[in-house]
Parts: sequence; structure tokens; C-alpha cells
Amino acid sequence: MQETSAGIAVCEKGDIFISERTGVHFSPFQPSSIVESNFAVQNSSVCSHYALANLYGRSTGVVPRKIKPPACTWQKSSPLSALTQARATQSIVLSNTMSTPEKQAPKADNDAEEAAAANGVDDNHEEAAEILTDLVQNQMSISSGDATQIAEAQTTALQQLLQQGGASASKQQAVQALLDAAMKGDASVQQQLMGQVSGEKKQHAFWDTQPMLNSDDKKDKSIKANSNNATTQPDPNWHKPIVPDKEKEDLRQEPYNMPKGFEWCEVDITDDDQRTEIYDLLYQNYVEDDDGCFRFDYSRDFLTWALTPPGYLKQFHLGVRSSKSNRLMALITAVPAKVRVYGEEKDMAEVNFLCVHRKLRSKRLAPVLIKEITRRVNHTGVFQAVYTAGVKLPGSVASCRYYHRTLEARKLVEIGFTRLAPRMTMARMQKLYKLPAEPNTKGLRPMTPEDVPAAHKLVVKYLEKFQLAVVFSEDEFAHWLLPRKGVVSSFVRMDADGVITDFCSYYHLHSSVLGNPKHNTLNAAYSFYNVAKTVSLTALMKDCLILAKNEGMDVFNALNLMENDDFLEELKFGMGDGNLQYYVYNWFCPTMQHNDVGLVLL
Repeated sequence: MQETSAGIAVCEKGDIFISERTGVHFSPFQPSSIVESNFAVQNSSVCSHYALANLYGRSTGVVPRKIKPPACTWQKSSPLSALTQARATQSIVLSNTMSTPEKQAPKADNDAEEAAAANGVDDNHEEAAEILTDLVQNQMSISSGDATQIAEAQTTALQQLLQQGGASASKQQAVQALLDAAMKGDASVQQQLMGQVSGEKKQHAFWDTQPMLNSDDKKDKSIKANSNNATTQPDPNWHKPIVPDKEKEDLRQEPYNMPKGFEWCEVDITDDDQRTEIYDLLYQNYVEDDDGCFRFDYSRDFLTWALTPPGYLKQFHLGVRSSKSNRLMALITAVPAKVRVYGEEKDMAEVNFLCVHRKLRSKRLAPVLIKEITRRVNHTGVFQAVYTAGVKLPGSVASCRYYHRTLEARKLVEIGFTRLAPRMTMARMQKLYKLPAEPNTKGLRPMTPEDVPAAHKLVVKYLEKFQLAVVFSEDEFAHWLLPRKGVVSSFVRMDADGVITDFCSYYHLHSSVLGNPKHNTLNAAYSFYNVAKTVSLTALMKDCLILAKNEGMDVFNALNLMENDDFLEELKFGMGDGNLQYYVYNWFCPTMQHNDVGLVLL
């Protein structure tokens, strides 16, 4: 949790946020835990991109800084209840899922269960260390009244954590000392002790067994990359698989075991009925904010677009059905892509749409889904994958931040997505974000199939400057970037000689507005791929904002990857406080900076 001059957010109805630069408040999505955990979680949601994601930015692109609303209450249901209320940011750890004593998870897969048991990790201690760190950091510079409130929350959390047990003796001592310091209000001592409480390496029962950068199960420590984004010393083992490729006969031949009453299936996205099943599963169980006001709404056309690029395979659209009812209960998908990591081009899988039905989140299905999709991808001769997540897992190669730009201020206020800050009127807010009616760049028009060869050449050449980037074939470029109504929009500018010189694009990802008498949908645009040659990138993206607004978008979101830093501040994008981590599965390479990334995943 980050602080502002106004304090930090702890509230009964979820967090309220303020953009310090504009004074406009935001209330973004907060997907919570993937499982029915033993602390107070009202709206569990499962995430996408292979493993997991705390999709603040993925949901709305809006993760501004938090301020302190009126009052807070603690729910005393576990050692983490107070901590969870205090931070209100749920880390989703698929491999370390928790279940209540009444709902112990059945054996979904022996390997996954044994790994979790051998690790002996306590999720509550993991989460506690993170949240306690936030509490101490924010207590350092807030008002006395706010400090008292945070100290009470911290004291309650520490007492519950200490009573729970399960930590090492040294950590128990550090927690007790930190508790004493909290009661005395000695912030400097708390800061010193926090390192002892949170300094032990966070464990991931599943991911620490996978071939990722910095995973503990790698015997040869010399081949690990630096976990900081400052890897500078060359290593002879860079740019190689962490685990060597295997022959097909050496791979596991049989699917992983499902719990009794469930079975694997392949879902046909081209079939109307099965596409509707996917839509319903995602709509009811994917991403929703904690207050139940907004729900991610992937359209059927969007799902078709996302899952049917050239070369897609039906066996990569993997589902789990109830043996009794045949109902689709879980999903994970992968699509083929050629990705360049530094100088190496590799065939990979982009993994997405990991979703488990709310009622099954205690059954530890997620690690089994991940292992089975990996097995299927391996059988096609592909041993690397790329995915993103909103939380830090082993092996992140880059970290990007979401930014947001308000387009329809009045609507965002009316639906509770944003609110007026003190001394901010609706008229002033609308004036702040006002855009011209038409683009300024002459000749900017929607891309057509005839433009594909030249636009493909322009974009592919531009992406060569980045260390992690997709390598589009012409057919793939046409699939992903040709305009589709309500799905993706792209625009080109052609010079007098018929050469395409500039290109911009965004995709549409909307959310349902729940319980609002006036509005049903929040329309969001996400920056995709943009190349500016004859105009500045800022000028081109201003036109892109205008075009998005003219298409009915309410908010425009962008990551600070590629060269996006050039336009974010000038075009009044607000910075979020959540990062999107990029991962490359089974590939050893140096970490990189956010502006080295040239890959946008849906």
C-alpha cells in the first residue's frame, strides 16, 4: 500500500484512490483470492495469463494511489483478516491455495500435493510479511490520527500472527519485538525490525518446482540470473532453456489426474454453444471488483479473436467438466506465438484465461491445469511459454506499470469508477480531460487488408529494438491488428508515395456495471502496438485517444512498455501503483527494464 499526503485507504466498502496529479479519485477493480480462503473474502475471482494475476491494471488499467476514507472495521476470522482489510490487495498464489478445515482439498494431483506438503509453507505468514511492511512504511509519514488507526490495525495483525505460530524462532522473536515497538509507537524501530519479519525468502510451493529464473529447485546456482532489473554481468548459460528440450517419448504420455467427479475436455471456440459456455464461465467466475460493482466482460467476438490466431490448436483450449452434469467448471488456454527474447527467436505458447469456478477453488485445480497445458504444449515440440501476472512470482524478466487516461469523466463518476475530488467540479474535470473532436494527423484512417503488408513491415521493424517482443508473420499480424468492430481498432497514415509511415492501435475490453440504474457497461480501450515516423508519438497517441473516445470508450489504458513513457505524462495518463510482471517459462536470460518490452498480452 502506498501513501499520499491524504493518508492510506482502509475502508468498509473497499479502497478509494486519488490521482495526486489531477486530484481525481478512482475506485478500481480488486480481484481477490482464487480459492475459498479462511479469511474474509466476499468475491473470489480467478485470474488469467498462465499462472495468476492481481489484475488491478488488467481489469481497468486504473490503480492510482490510495487515500483514507472514513472508517474501517476488522473481521476476526483468521490471523490475516485485519491485515487483509488493511491492505485490501489480495495476492493470488495458485500453488499455495488455502482451504477451510471443513473443506480440505482432495488429491487433484499427487505431484502437486507432495510438492506443497514438502514445502511446508504457511500462506498467512507470506501475506502477513508483505502487509506488515506496507503498514510500517505508511505509518512513517501520516498524521497522528491516521497513525493511531494504522497502529491499532498493525497491533491486531501482529498479535494474531504471533498466536498462530508456524514461523521460525528468529521470526517469532522479531514479530514480538515488532509488536512491542508498535505498541510504543516507535516507527524507527519498527522499520529496522521489519526486515527480520519479511526478509525470509517467500516460498511458492508450485512455482519453486518449475523451470523459472531464480527457482530454488535449480541445483546449479551459478546459472541463475540476478533477480533485480540490473543484470549486467554476462553468463555463459544465458539464452538457453533452463530444462533441456525432451524427445516426445520421454514426456509424460497420460494426462494428469483429475479429482473424482471431474474430467478433462477440449473446448471448441468455433462452436456457438461451447463459446457461450466459455463466456458464461468467465463472466460469472473471472474478474470482479470486491464491491460487486464491475465485472470483466469478454465478448464472444473477443474470445474468438483471442483464441483463434493462425496455427491455433484445439487441444490447447483445455477445460474441466463435471462428470455428472457435463458443465464447464474450469479453463486454461494457450495460443502459438513466435517471441524474441534478446537475440533468440523461439516458438512459444501465450497462456491465458486460467479460470476455476468459484465453488471449486478449494480443490487445487490450478496447478494441475498449468501442468497439463504445459504437457500438451511440450508434445508439440514447444518448451517455452510467455505470460503475465499482477503479483511477483519466481522468474520475472520484466515489470511494467499500468497508466490510465479518463475519456468520459461524467460517466466514470456516475458509475462510481471515479469520483470528484474536493474542490473539483464536474465542469473542471471535464475541461481537464477534454479532447478535440477530430484527429489532428492528416490522412490517419482505419487499416484495411490492402495495408497489411506495408503495416506489417513497419511494425515488425519497429519491434526489433526491444529485448522481449513478438515476431509477427504477415498472417498473424492481419489476425491481431486488422480492425474488428468492438474488438480491436487500428489506424494507418500513408504518405504521398503510398508508403505507410505511422500506425496506432488499441483493443476493446469492457466490463459490466452492476446495479447502476443509468449505465450497464464500462467501455475500456487498451493500447496495443503504435509506431510513429512522421509525427511524434505523443501527437499520434493524442489522435488515438480521440479516435477511442469517438468509438465510445470511457477510459484508455496503457502500460509503460516500448516507448510509451514519451506520451503518458503529457497526455494526462494517471500512474497506477500496481505492476504487471512478465515471465518466460523455461528460459534463462537477464532481466530487463520496462521499456525493453515490446510484447502486449491480452
